[in-house]
Amino acid sequence: MSTALFISPHLDDVAFSCGGTLAALKQQGWTVALVTVFTRSVPEPKGFALQCQTSKGLGPEVDYMALRREEDRAFAKRMGVDLCMWGDLEEAPHRGYASPAELFQPPRSDDVIGAWVRGCLRPVLWELKPDRVFVPQALGSHVDHVQVVRAVQGLGIPGNRVLYYRDTPYAVRQPDALPDAALPQGLRPLAVDITEHLSRKVEGCACYGSQLGFQFGGVEGVAPVLTAFHQREARAQGRTGAAEVFLT
Repeated sequence: MSTALFISPHLDDVAFSCGGTLAALKQQGWTVALVTVFTRSVPEPKGFALQCQTSKGLGPEVDYMALRREEDRAFAKRMGVDLCMWGDLEEAPHRGYASPAELFQPPRSDDVIGAWVRGCLRPVLWELKPDRVFVPQALGSHVDHVQVVRAVQGLGIPGNRVLYYRDTPYAVRQPDALPDAALPQGLRPLAVDITEHLSRKVEGCACYGSQLGFQFGGVEGVAPVLTAFHQREARAQGRTGAAEVFLT
């Protein structure tokens, strides 16, 4: 039986970016594993880290990451994910990135999280020996996505097994955004037809209720935004229907 490993920087990136492909592989009988890197709860967050949750209507008494892990658990159950894992690493606002603008600047020189990301992913790769590994392109340049992409390059994964997904909704907002420079040269686009899996993807995305207002304007925005986006992605590759596009 073939195994696909989906690597997600945050608790929602895989769902929003390539949940249709995940659903398609699951339907085809693949074993599907999901590992999310930055999921650690930080007691009594301060400053910008606290602002990241209060801006979403969650009070300071809420364990924001525990809530998000439960959303991820619901997604995994809804989509039939066989193995759901959480890395015990802190998101960027807990590592000294103190404003929205700083999240989209190059990694700080004192941010050594990359070694810890490799330490998180290496045993997963060793245990699963996946046939396909799905990794973000870091479109939009969020520092956590950039750190994951760069860390993956040092893990020795055979290049023919890696597919780089288009980080969504960054790809919706910034259609001309470029992948991080750490991606290998000479990659080509691969369009995966998700027409029959799009509604399933929307259902999965709806599990991340704490993020839907900020990312899609509410749960009612998920289906129209993703439908329009994936239809554009298909047309850009000369296809009909809806597609998720990867570099490989």
